[in-house]
Amino acid sequence: MATPTARPFLKWAGGKAQLLDAFTLRVPRELAEGNLPVFVEPFMGGGAVYFHFNSIFEFRECHIFDINAELVLAYSVVKNDVSGLIEYLRDVSDEFLAKDDAGRREYYYAVRDAFNREREGIDFERYGEEWVERAGRFIFLNRTCFNGLYRVNSRGGFNVPFGRYRNPRILHEDVLRADSVALRDTTIHLGDFTQAEPCISRDSFVYLDPPYRPLNRTSSFTQYSKNRFSDEEQRRLAAFYARCDEKGARLMLSNSDPKNIDPDDGFFDDLYAGYRIDRVPARRAINCDGTKRGEIHEIIVTNYSPKE
Repeated sequence: MATPTARPFLKWAGGKAQLLDAFTLRVPRELAEGNLPVFVEPFMGGGAVYFHFNSIFEFRECHIFDINAELVLAYSVVKNDVSGLIEYLRDVSDEFLAKDDAGRREYYYAVRDAFNREREGIDFERYGEEWVERAGRFIFLNRTCFNGLYRVNSRGGFNVPFGRYRNPRILHEDVLRADSVALRDTTIHLGDFTQAEPCISRDSFVYLDPPYRPLNRTSSFTQYSKNRFSDEEQRRLAAFYARCDEKGARLMLSNSDPKNIDPDDGFFDDLYAGYRIDRVPARRAINCDGTKRGEIHEIIVTNYSPKE
């Protein structure tokens, strides 16, 4: 079980830190009683829910998945060589922070260019020594880019501009070490959410956090991979949810609530008819317009009645 200090080592759009209490209140009774020994998360993202649940519940094993190869690589390095990663980040942090504003900007774009240029030479299927530097650059860019976004162009190149923070903290050594401990009994998988299906059984608690359905045409935060998550993908996920339900797994899914914009939009109510749908308050975390960062509702879909 992870230590209580384990938490996301990345900034990540759509992170669920603000909803952790709402999720904890809605875990299945079997999990609270210690009878669901396997945790599966088919959309790992920033990992807030994984690190939180892994710190308060005992799991025999965990399986985390993501389609973002850079993200999976970074988690693998944190698990397998956290000391090497910390050493790399300490050197980069010292070098970057010693520069003036112009020097930092130049340094950032040099790292971004190298990160994109060397992508073709990385074998994302086989762990290698070069993964430590790759993960270090990924974390550096995440900590120094604009708003901590992860966005790629049509060719898969990272294209977020420089963030111009006064004193960004690039190395969080205590967090990385705690996360490495948390990941010891966790298998990290690169792949589409459907590849999690063989890991799911009646012994599993599954949390699903897909790319949220945009509330309108302009509200999508970013693009995390070259493939967008369309309404058709949401329907494919609902079919996956139903298959996992038939296996007897306990399932929790979160998404945006289209009724925030259109009270008559029953997209998810129709998609998950027959399951429990709770609407909970949340704040929009990323929006270039500060006036649009108010409270909205998100949905939590479960295939069980919560413990309370």
